[in-house]
Amino acid sequence: MNISAEQVQIGVVYYPEHWERSMWEPDIRRMQETGVKVVRMAEFAWSRMEPQPGIYDWEWLDEAIDLCHRYGLQVVLCTPTATPPRWLTERHPDILPIRADGSTYHAGVRGHRCYSSEAIRSHGERITETLARRYGEHPAVIGWQTDNEFGMNDCHCAACNTRFRAWVQEKYSSLETVNREWGTVVWSGEYSDWSELTTPYGGSRFNNPSYLLDYARFQWDLIADFQRGQIAILRRLSPARWVTHNFHTYPQRMDLYRVGADLDFASFDYYPNTSPDKQSTSPYSGALSLDVTRGIKRRNFWIMEQLSGPPGAWFPTWRAPYPGFIRAHVWQAVARGADTVVHFRWRSAAIGAEQFWHGLLDPSDVPGRRFAEFERLCGEVNRLSAQLQGTEPRHEAAILLSHEQLEALRIQHQAEGMDYYENIKDYHRALTKLGIGCDAISWTEPLDNYRLVIAPGCFLMDERVAAELERFVEGGGTVIVTMRAGVKEMNNQHVRTMLPGRLAELTGVRVEEYDAIGHDRHTLVDDSGRAYGCTQWCDILRLEGAEAIARYEGDFYEGTPAVTVHRYGQGRAYYVATHPDEAYLRELLLRTAAEQGIDAVTDLPEGVQLAQRTGESGTYLFVLNLSREPRELRLTGSWERLLGGEGTDTGAGLDRDGEKSGDACWSRGELKLEPYGVEILRHVTLD
Repeated sequence: MNISAEQVQIGVVYYPEHWERSMWEPDIRRMQETGVKVVRMAEFAWSRMEPQPGIYDWEWLDEAIDLCHRYGLQVVLCTPTATPPRWLTERHPDILPIRADGSTYHAGVRGHRCYSSEAIRSHGERITETLARRYGEHPAVIGWQTDNEFGMNDCHCAACNTRFRAWVQEKYSSLETVNREWGTVVWSGEYSDWSELTTPYGGSRFNNPSYLLDYARFQWDLIADFQRGQIAILRRLSPARWVTHNFHTYPQRMDLYRVGADLDFASFDYYPNTSPDKQSTSPYSGALSLDVTRGIKRRNFWIMEQLSGPPGAWFPTWRAPYPGFIRAHVWQAVARGADTVVHFRWRSAAIGAEQFWHGLLDPSDVPGRRFAEFERLCGEVNRLSAQLQGTEPRHEAAILLSHEQLEALRIQHQAEGMDYYENIKDYHRALTKLGIGCDAISWTEPLDNYRLVIAPGCFLMDERVAAELERFVEGGGTVIVTMRAGVKEMNNQHVRTMLPGRLAELTGVRVEEYDAIGHDRHTLVDDSGRAYGCTQWCDILRLEGAEAIARYEGDFYEGTPAVTVHRYGQGRAYYVATHPDEAYLRELLLRTAAEQGIDAVTDLPEGVQLAQRTGESGTYLFVLNLSREPRELRLTGSWERLLGGEGTDTGAGLDRDGEKSGDACWSRGELKLEPYGVEILRHVTLD
């Protein structure tokens, strides 16, 4: 199906089953009047759909969907398999996951389903088919969300043991191969019969690392297969509608790319942190989360749940969103490729466990400050939707993300304070603070169309990935490889060559020794004599064709290379042997961006982010002040203001001829942003 050129729009999550019927029409009418375009429903409503086995009640959902249609609202329906009803788990207790310690994950919260269970698969596909037959061609229904927030449950039930054993047999064929590929001779762990092979009971990460990594891979395939059964039904019975899934909480141990492969586009549940002490980091972590979501399918995405008030229930309630916070973070999501932003939720719950995960309205139903901000946002989005339709981010820099690296480094921690995803955050934050747009993509993707690629933490190294990196650099690209690269084969066994293993020829270095410094701070000095801090790890390098551009200061390896560059073909490969502070990352990224002709903004104020979307209608620059302080910046080029108004003041700039220009169009103009102020600018060409 063709889902390109999606309009930018705003939606809400609504639970009609939680409220009296008399409230439904007033709610939906108010949504329409406010400017809402999309309503998501039914992800947790299985017991209301099918109160008894094979006995369905659709009257309530018919009425809710028909009301949305009457008021011109589009509906996203969800398959309800994240919450099997009690009658089902009572009759089929094998549905409930078994934890590593042997205890049962009982019903009563959510996510109480084992992906291996034949009962949840058969009953889940039956309710999916019944839903799709009834609503698959309803004029209000535009698409489907599978389940809700998939994640690994590390189940150890009998069905998971059977499926895991079959998965291993299919991958390795013989026990001799399993014993070799897992290295089971260590600690007398060799298998002599297939019946001995089980899931890793006890849950210890000190078990065989090759075995544990394969257990994670098995779960990734299991979740993808579980979802695939539902998607096949939806595509057959509702072929003109798209299918997505709402990923959540990055870093996610589950492989987003495997689970996302069968979707039309990815979705994400975005809850930026409201605490004042998180404002120096949260907007940048959020920017990475949005870029990761876009990278799952390498196309625009949806936000299926967006913060509408302070979250709570699962933890003590967060601080209230500062004025402008909700609006600004929606525009941040749109700027980075979100075509629709669905707010969680329309009204705060008055019942159940999530009563204090706040929505746009409080249970009193009296609109307040948050709702007024939301109403303003809907007006802005609806006014600009047609212009932004079909636009998308287009970047020349990319960061490679691998769930296999994440899991391997979780299984075998390398140093105190060393965290795979947190280190990616640091590189991405440095790029964002320079105004350099960046894609976050699977590490196995082709690198065509990029100029600068950052390959952090490539602990495992695949032959094909190594060859792609070599091809990319040889053709003129720049790659940045970081410490602990090429340490493992893909079976999670240590390579038997000097590090960085398969990347040695590309990087032109050899690791003679290393020092896991953890939280200790060391110093590196660049080739201009400037000193910077570094932590976590220090590879001690021997140059084999590369040139040192920074060296360690202090300790027994003082003067040895800390950062190197190697000319390889038409391009350059950098090796960063430690984890430098942000100040050095900034200088390194400025250097590599300049070499590749990638524009950077060196004076971007703290908390201000820039992002662009481009399409047939033009190029749009989003300027976002994601801080509690007013900010000012100067912009080059000629731009037309699309927002303006409260929270934004451009002043008058100068045009190319040096004459005064109005507020609508200027070059070299000064932009003033209030706390959480936003401006959207369209690039214009002056004759």
